[in-house]
Amino acid sequence: MPAGVSCTTYLKMFAASLLTMCARAEVVHRYYPLDLTIPEIPPKPGELKKELLGLKKRQHEPQISQQ
Repeated sequence: MPAGVSCTTYLKMFAASLLTMCARAEVVHRYYPLDLTIPEIPPKPGELKKELLGLKKRQHEPQISQQ
C-alpha cells in the first residue's frame, strides 16, 4: 500500500476523507444554494464583446509610475 501503511489503515483514512469531502460539499451547497434560474431576456449580440473590448483598452493604456 502507499506510504507503507497497512491496508486497513489506508481504507479507514480513505473512507474518512471521502466522508469529509461529502460533508463539506453538503454544507457549502446548503449555505450557497445553486441559482438554476434561466434569464428571460438573453444579452443582445455584441453586448458582451463591448465589455471585453473596454477591458482590453484599459489594459493596454500605459501606466505612469510616480517615483
